[in-house]
Amino acid sequence: MRIFFVFIMALSFMLPLTGQDAKKSLKTATKNVSKYFLDPAANPGLLDEAVTALESSFSAPEVNADPEAWNLKGQTYNEISLAEINTRIIDPNYKFKKVDASLKAMESFQKGMELALKKYHTKDALNGIVECENNLNNTGIFLFQEQNYNDAYKFFDATLKAKDILNSNGEKSRLDDVAIYGEQVFYTGVCGYYGDNPELSIPHFEKLFTKGNAQPLVYVGLFSLTVDKDEAKAFTYLDAGRKIYPDDNEILFAEINYYIKVNKYEQLVAKLKQAIAKEPDNLSVYNALGNVYDQLNQNERNAGNTEKAEEFFGLAFENYGKVLEKDPKNFDAIYSQGALYYNKAASLVTKINEISNDFSSAGQKKYNSLKTEMDGYFAESLPFFQKAEAINANDLSVLIALKEIYARQGDLAKSNAYKARIEQIEK
Repeated sequence: MRIFFVFIMALSFMLPLTGQDAKKSLKTATKNVSKYFLDPAANPGLLDEAVTALESSFSAPEVNADPEAWNLKGQTYNEISLAEINTRIIDPNYKFKKVDASLKAMESFQKGMELALKKYHTKDALNGIVECENNLNNTGIFLFQEQNYNDAYKFFDATLKAKDILNSNGEKSRLDDVAIYGEQVFYTGVCGYYGDNPELSIPHFEKLFTKGNAQPLVYVGLFSLTVDKDEAKAFTYLDAGRKIYPDDNEILFAEINYYIKVNKYEQLVAKLKQAIAKEPDNLSVYNALGNVYDQLNQNERNAGNTEKAEEFFGLAFENYGKVLEKDPKNFDAIYSQGALYYNKAASLVTKINEISNDFSSAGQKKYNSLKTEMDGYFAESLPFFQKAEAINANDLSVLIALKEIYARQGDLAKSNAYKARIEQIEK
């Protein structure tokens, strides 16, 4: 009998709170939140207990259907959010314990409006949303500063929704100021763009684009998110941005990166020259232009247009040289100069193999001539790769090139030594 009684008691703890108990729990939770923030050090764990009680009180159907209860829940979460924001302002190292408090407040007030039976229910919810606007924005700012773009987006986006709710109910919003609203839309778009789902930025950037005279990132973002689907439309964004910001490098490099991606070399050359004129000390642009000329060199060489290939070879080498004039130990430029000669030598391998079985006098003469030319190019590439190795001794591309060159020169000891180093690094 005693065991049965204990079982009944245990079972009772599993049942949902009654309406009366739930309301009491809700009020107690609200008081405990205030008590916690008066002296957090003296009340460890009280905030978690209060929030647990706050949420569990809504398991009672009477509370869950009560607009006043939802508004009280919103006010409680507003209090939590505001207290944490103020603490963070005082102590920049403070970590939010309930970072989503303002979002929960916003959800609660919306539920309060949905269930409103009296005008004051709606009025209380709207007043709570006015306060909530600031809390959402400030929390979003802290997250943005931490480069937590995914979460910052949720808070900034919620502030925009809060404005819509307030305005549609005849209330004023902090975002009624045109300039502040424009900034809010922009930073919401920025968080979307740099977050895990860049597509979230499109409606925000579109809104700013339609308005006109937006920040450069708006045009760049819309271009980059549209160009794979609709190139013509994407360039309308970029062209609009270029008209407003003719000297903006962000817009210029967006176009350059696209041309690199789709291998449009002629357009690339023009844009990279333009970029060099704007940023003469940006060595990466010289290297990029050198790479473009190298690709054109290889294309022409593979097509049998030796004269044109040599022209592009010289332009590539020249641009890498401009980098080394400013930075003599620039690894990319040194390696690329060596690669120019190495690839030039490699382009002759197929031709040599084709005539290797021609034992006629003319065939042997041509074979020897091409092999001498090839060996010469490999030899010319060697000092560049040696310099590159001195800068980065573990770069696999450099070590592979050195292994091959020494093997072709008959120095198997060195070739095998590089082979061993490659294997060790790959392990």
